Amino acid sequence: MPDKRQSGNDKGNNKGNKILPNSPDQSWRWIVLVLVTLLAAAFVYASVFTPQTTKQLSYDTFLQDAHAKQVTSAQIDNATGKITGKLANGTSYTVNGPLPYITSDITQLRSEGVNTSFYTPTSNFLAIILEYGLPLILIFAFFAYMNRRAQGQMSGIMSIGKSKPKVYSTERPRTTFDDVAGYSAVKLEISEVVDFLKNAQRFREIGARIPKGILLVGPPGTGKTLLARAVAGEAGVPFLSVTGSDFMEMFVGVGASRVRDLFQTARKQAPAIVFIDEIDSIGRKRGAGLGGGHDEREQTLNQMLSEMDGFDTSEGVVVLAATNRPDILDPALLRAGRFDRQIVVPLPDLEERLPILKVHCRGKKIAADVDLSIVARGTPGMSGADLANLVNEAALYAVRRSSPEIHMEDFEAARDRVLMGQKRESLVLSDQEKERVAYHEGGHAVLAYVLPNADPVHKVTILPTGFALGVTQQLPVEERHIYPKEYIEDSLAVRMGGRVAERLIFGNLSTGANNDLVGNTELARKMVREWGMSSRIGPRAWGSQGTVFLGEDLMHSRDYSEDTSKIIDEEIDRILREQEERAMQLLKVHQKGLELVANALLEKETIDGNEVAALIDEGYGSPVYGPDSKKARKLKLGSEERTSERSISDDLADIDPPKL
Repeated sequence: MPDKRQSGNDKGNNKGNKILPNSPDQSWRWIVLVLVTLLAAAFVYASVFTPQTTKQLSYDTFLQDAHAKQVTSAQIDNATGKITGKLANGTSYTVNGPLPYITSDITQLRSEGVNTSFYTPTSNFLAIILEYGLPLILIFAFFAYMNRRAQGQMSGIMSIGKSKPKVYSTERPRTTFDDVAGYSAVKLEISEVVDFLKNAQRFREIGARIPKGILLVGPPGTGKTLLARAVAGEAGVPFLSVTGSDFMEMFVGVGASRVRDLFQTARKQAPAIVFIDEIDSIGRKRGAGLGGGHDEREQTLNQMLSEMDGFDTSEGVVVLAATNRPDILDPALLRAGRFDRQIVVPLPDLEERLPILKVHCRGKKIAADVDLSIVARGTPGMSGADLANLVNEAALYAVRRSSPEIHMEDFEAARDRVLMGQKRESLVLSDQEKERVAYHEGGHAVLAYVLPNADPVHKVTILPTGFALGVTQQLPVEERHIYPKEYIEDSLAVRMGGRVAERLIFGNLSTGANNDLVGNTELARKMVREWGMSSRIGPRAWGSQGTVFLGEDLMHSRDYSEDTSKIIDEEIDRILREQEERAMQLLKVHQKGLELVANALLEKETIDGNEVAALIDEGYGSPVYGPDSKKARKLKLGSEERTSERSISDDLADIDPPKL
């Protein structure tokens, strides 16, 4: 749901109005207005009350001009002795006369016909205001501003324990289960909760109790938050959405206070749903850190456990949470009565990836040559977010080609971009480097073709892509959930193919096999330590190395002896050397095919799996596999350009138009 929608508490008062964020303190605007007004008044006063340009005379000159009949009037200031007036030519003058004034001079002025008068100046009201009032006004304005700021800060501190969930109601645009492709089992379990909140009486009549909490578990990008939004759209009840980080602040006790406020708000709006995204940020196992039982995060978790345990089914409040790290959650949080039900949201399989792709293709101009079933089969292990990114990348490639529609080649380029990385066209290899890369990638491709359990080759390129100087891409023909030992051993041999091909052709090794060796070592270690595929170790498993933030793994890193550690190292070494030797023997048999593949790569830079198979068969002198072999059937299925005759328009016709 977009954040700009107003909350359910405000919809009655602000219906039809645009909700703006809280504005900051505006008192500084009044201060600026007052200052501008006072400055304007000062300019007006200066222009109105400043006397016109006058002629400055000395006192002696003034007396001489009066004797010469050049002065017509004289006004004498009783306070300063200053004399002002008019000369016979109309010019104003000013004289700094003596104080006290000389009586004989005044008598002489009058005898000369000068209109002489005396005056005592009075204070100007506006000048007094500017001189004394302006500083006072500025002082009062400053203190008023500081008082407003202090009140705002105190208001923020007093409300820091308030929870600020996003509240969604039924009157708003919403996501529904129709917008979530696949995951029918997951939607069925969540829809029971929605049905209970809508028709609680039907459940009570039979004595059924709805789960108090439901935990959505799955890898990132599988749509856990999207499912929660769909629940908000389907429920028809208030939906309060928060994230785990919303409870944490620098102040002690804020997290627990916000938890109390959140559940109190939910009870007032019951029946309601509370959704906590990324709950692992506050739900980690207690005692896992160094802060002890007074850790702020643990106090927040304790308060949440107390609130959930105090729920009553009659309240009609259900907690929905999502995480991709269920292994680190506190056991008390997962027990029955709190999170009664855990729903796994896995990576989509082939049947689910196709409808997900159809959903993301809505509103896009898809060409008739695009077969989404082929795209779905070529994207194993991709989450819903990855598939959305794939479709968007394909659209971007179409725009770069100035194409009005998205074609299959755009999806191919987008998949290569996502799986292998961006091509580095600026990186230029020398002829010697390019030849070594060609044989390296050719070694991978040959072994991927000749080994019976390896995945078929989709594409081989010696163009620098991502962090690699060349890439051999394999795509599985079918979904795999269990990997047999033979498949893993063939995978090890295929990864050894690049290193072995360099040693076979050039007689030495290079740094190009670094990534292959890292992956092979990790895979062999799992075979020995986790999967029990070593005859010397037997049916024992220790799992992966523990992480520091889990309390039970802080004080130790392994739970086996030094002798066992030595055996593990020996078994890992044996497995890797056996597969390296196996790869060497196979490449010697198919060395002619390796040379043909390498030459084709040097000429074309990129070849597909069908061309790789043809070159290896040519070098071998006959087809490596018979037409009825399992590998041949796998290669045939992998090389099919289209697995369905239906066009993209037919695929999209199965989908209802999106709801507005």
